[in-house]
Amino acid sequence: MIIGIPKEIKEGENRVALTPAGADRLVRDGHTVIIEKNAGKASGFSDDDYAEVGADIAASAEKVFHSADLIIKVKEPLKNEFVLLREGQTLFTYLHLASSRELVEGLLTARVTAVAYETVKDIQGRLPLLVPMSEVAGRMAAQIAIHYLEADFGGRGILVSGVPGVPSAEALVLGGGIVGFNAARQLAALGARVTIVDVSHDRLKYADDVTGGRIATLFSTPWVVEKMIRSTDIVIGAVLVTGAKAPILVTEAMVGSMKAGTVILDISVDQGGCVETIRPTTHKNPVYTLHNVIHYGVPNIPASVPRTSTYALTSTTLPYVRKIASLGLKKAAAEDPLLAQGINCAKGTVTYEAVAASLDMKWKPWSKVL
Repeated sequence: MIIGIPKEIKEGENRVALTPAGADRLVRDGHTVIIEKNAGKASGFSDDDYAEVGADIAASAEKVFHSADLIIKVKEPLKNEFVLLREGQTLFTYLHLASSRELVEGLLTARVTAVAYETVKDIQGRLPLLVPMSEVAGRMAAQIAIHYLEADFGGRGILVSGVPGVPSAEALVLGGGIVGFNAARQLAALGARVTIVDVSHDRLKYADDVTGGRIATLFSTPWVVEKMIRSTDIVIGAVLVTGAKAPILVTEAMVGSMKAGTVILDISVDQGGCVETIRPTTHKNPVYTLHNVIHYGVPNIPASVPRTSTYALTSTTLPYVRKIASLGLKKAAAEDPLLAQGINCAKGTVTYEAVAASLDMKWKPWSKVL
């Protein structure tokens, strides 16, 4: 199979979908790998690194999209990439379709088969291709929030750890999954007083057991969130409903009740966000202030540490790429129903129910489309 890796063009996106080691593995499997010139540069990989393992270097994205049967990306295609996609082609990347009708319609018009990293599951029901970037995003969220808590950046001017005789910062983490737990643990390690709220008792118990009670846990209800939000200095949104739009846990009225200079960082913004006042921002312009509260809504946080992120991403996506490349998507999905759950669109049809429900669209199971 011909596998194409275009350069990421989303603002601030420095990752690349495949390391040279990953390209080497696919070439050894007998596949052709075509990577766009300088696609790996921001992650620390040169064109020579890829050429040395047998990958072909393409001068343009158009060449990659035109030649490849399987396109591997990090982030969703942007509007000017829609026209490069074609029917019969498979796209494998993070998509987060529930928050973007424009993207869904672009994929449907192109009649491409789109497989989303974030809805592929493993035998335990986890989301293995979301885990590495969730770990990075959670840990990054802690240091970003601390940064914006400084007075020079509009924050409350609080040292997260405090000092003897002065209390540390208070942080509220909405969601105790991979993102939330990593953010909470990082903040707690730096001395913050951290509370995780979640509707899953198992997640709360895990956080309590692993941290020896250093992180407080509360069952999530609107009353609890509304009460906690008033006293906190940092709010991390880390709510995920697989393939669907994130539920709103923090209303605009709640934001209005928060202390001036509080920092909100909503990692679930790529699924619409769990804070009513959040909107997507960019690495170039990451924050805005509303109701005297700082909002950070960058949807691709791991792009700030591209070398770490690219290694982590390839280590988890490569086995799935190899399976799709060796068997073809239809056969691979038939043999692996957990991989099949990643198929969100095919031949002009939405094939993932949660996406269709979020956008009020019709859908069909992938097996009735491919």
